[in-house]
Amino acid sequence: MDDNSKKYLTNPDGSYILKKDGTPRLKSGRPKNSELSDMKLALQAKNKLKKKNKKVQKLTRSLARVKKEFDKEEKVLTSNVLTESDTKELPDAIQQHLDTTNSHVAFMPNEGPQTDFLAAGEKDVLYGGAAGGGKSFAMLIDPLRYCHFTEHRALILRRSMPELRELIDKSRELYPIAFKGAKFKEVEKLWQFPSGAKIEFGFLERDADVYRYQGQAYSWIGFDEITHLPTEFGWNYLASRLRTTNPEIKTYLRCTANPGGVGAHWVKKRYVEPAEHNTSFEGHDGLTRKFIPALLQDNPHLAEDGEYERMLQSLPAIQRKQLLEGNWDISEGAAFAEFEVETHVIPPFELPSWWERVKAVDYGYAAESCCLWAVIDPEDKTIIIYRELYKKGLTGEALGDTITEMEQEEIRSIAGVLDTAAWSRTGYTGPTIGEILVNKGHKLRRADKNRLAGKTQIHEHLRKNNVTGRPRLQIFNTCVNLIKEIQALPLSKSNPEDVDTHAADHAYDALRYLVMSRPRMDHPQDRMLRIKSDMFSPSDSTFGY
Repeated sequence: MDDNSKKYLTNPDGSYILKKDGTPRLKSGRPKNSELSDMKLALQAKNKLKKKNKKVQKLTRSLARVKKEFDKEEKVLTSNVLTESDTKELPDAIQQHLDTTNSHVAFMPNEGPQTDFLAAGEKDVLYGGAAGGGKSFAMLIDPLRYCHFTEHRALILRRSMPELRELIDKSRELYPIAFKGAKFKEVEKLWQFPSGAKIEFGFLERDADVYRYQGQAYSWIGFDEITHLPTEFGWNYLASRLRTTNPEIKTYLRCTANPGGVGAHWVKKRYVEPAEHNTSFEGHDGLTRKFIPALLQDNPHLAEDGEYERMLQSLPAIQRKQLLEGNWDISEGAAFAEFEVETHVIPPFELPSWWERVKAVDYGYAAESCCLWAVIDPEDKTIIIYRELYKKGLTGEALGDTITEMEQEEIRSIAGVLDTAAWSRTGYTGPTIGEILVNKGHKLRRADKNRLAGKTQIHEHLRKNNVTGRPRLQIFNTCVNLIKEIQALPLSKSNPEDVDTHAADHAYDALRYLVMSRPRMDHPQDRMLRIKSDMFSPSDSTFGY
């Protein structure tokens, strides 16, 4: 018997079998209770232990590094001053930690208008202007000022319920961070704060909807996009709901808006026109008010990449002026959408005495009388309106005397044109307005009143020269009534080729008469010779020439 056979016979666990030739071989599969099996198990356990040991070492090093970073953070924070340079020195992980752990900072206002709005102490404030100025976020944050008082109750409004959805979604991001434990009640559309304070969301789709709030009391009422309200009835009614029993709580009315919309006229009249922007004033109802304008550039988060601005630049002229420039002086359906203050309005300057001068008069007694004076720049024939008279309640005599007084510094009385209606004798036997003005020394003739041709001529004069960039019509910024009318004058609903004659158009009519008067464009030498000649020649008693 060979050695292998002996080894097989001495293996009672049956780990070996005999081959055909009678020699033993080791069975296939995992050995049981053998020395080899024990060694393998020991090796596997050792490898597992080694891997776990590496993980422990790695975790130990990581914990040491994190502790060092947090020790550095704690040192900075306990110094009570956390500067921008301090935060830049911290690792990225710590900076992210600061952003998430400072949960008491739910919102940081942008410098400028947004901060001014949140800090305003006036009773009634409009935060309005260009799109993207951060108005909606400010509207959500402002009512939080008294949410630590049980008695505080705020109402945030939009025109319709679907429009509220975006505000409610934004509030879900902000309010739970600002006040731990704040709960939103979906059915009531109401936030309940731990103190007992409430912020409610509502809408005013019709004027009658204001009566849903009858008998209610609010310490803060805000309306997002208030120009969506066609009249101020609803807003005035809601102001009567503003009251509180807590003397530590001040009551506020707050609203935001972009220029334009069905209610732009009353909003502009209530907030924009009464005083300089960012200036406190008192309304006729005794409430202190302020208008805080905003532009896209005031919101760096939205303006930084320029994409939103490019979108606004692509809008039609009127919407672009409203939403990008925050222009309150132009409205939908404006007759002269190409009118731009930065292009067509200029500061006064000393006018050379030899420049051609002309004037145009539109007469009214119950409505305003308007007289415009203009010079012609001989360099490029640009008409420059440099003075205006805009006043109601003037008789023919009073108008003539006022014009004379305003022309005292002129070399001579300025020739011009007058509305043909002022020459009419219908139902009247005395001297006409035209005759009265002529008898007072004003050289006037009948104006060309072709409405459509006159409007076309104004468009032509407003158009900028492609080479110089200068239009053929410019206005001194002291002529405020003419500027206002050109900006706001709407197109006629019945005839889109004409302006709406029911709107204020007295300065516009005078301008139309002036551009249709075809003022002479003399050479400077001829102009001076004619001035000298006119100073010694009697004028025509009827038409002035």
